[in-house]
Amino acid sequence: MSILCKGDTVGIISCCDGIANENSKYIEEIEKTLNAMDLKVQYAKTIYRTKGPFAGTGKERADELMKLFKDQNIKAIFDVSGGASANQILGYLDYEIIKKNNKPYFGMSGLSVLLNALYKCAGIETYHYTVTDLIGKCSEEQISRFQETLLNGKDDIYKIDVEWIQGNEMSGIVIGGNITSLLKLAGTKYMPDFEDKILLLESLGGAPNLIGSFLYQLDHIGAFDKIKGIILGSFTDMQENGFVPDVRELVLEVLGNRDIPVVKTDDIGHDPNAKCIVIGRSINLKK
Repeated sequence: MSILCKGDTVGIISCCDGIANENSKYIEEIEKTLNAMDLKVQYAKTIYRTKGPFAGTGKERADELMKLFKDQNIKAIFDVSGGASANQILGYLDYEIIKKNNKPYFGMSGLSVLLNALYKCAGIETYHYTVTDLIGKCSEEQISRFQETLLNGKDDIYKIDVEWIQGNEMSGIVIGGNITSLLKLAGTKYMPDFEDKILLLESLGGAPNLIGSFLYQLDHIGAFDKIKGIILGSFTDMQENGFVPDVRELVLEVLGNRDIPVVKTDDIGHDPNAKCIVIGRSINLKK
């Protein structure tokens, strides 16, 4: 079943750090690309930086997101931001209203904070994917997958190739995303329950000492005693620099004797040809 139909209106917003004004041409290019698919665009007021790195206060960004959820003409929300400040909006959202006005919300990286909080507190599925990839290095492939999946009802954008590190099958509801951002939710009411979940982890930056420390923090909060599987997306900095130990070794070290299934894929993360995975939706992978 397709998420969008030709003629639909989609919302564009920055809930994390604002877009630099000099990059407005990229936002305009995204709009042109969506228009070419017969989709209309409606902008939130919080897109560009207005004070330092912010596209508005946390409350202002939250208010704009609420407007997009409540607007019945908006059929999906694409967040074009990333960075560090998404958690500033969490306390200003009305999760019951969001639940009643459920619609697809797309974002990744620093927005993993929001992807998981919306799943936990509003009970809606969220989409680990950035619409900015439609105008990136792999725009042709991205536009094709976007159209075939979101407009034509196929599943091209969700098909990921995996390398099995441990085990041969995993099944469960996916939570997680960017490891740094996910851990901002530790100890808060916004962190999803790890019980029987498949944990997605990816990162743009971070050498082995940093990623290793994050993995042990997940261990210390009990994540690895509850989950049913791990999907490792791209760890861009580590992979591009050939850091040792790599993320596979780091994960196996922290797991110890636990026989949790683990897969590695470069189809999820910051690669310009990255695909989409749905937070809050069940996934089944077999070797």
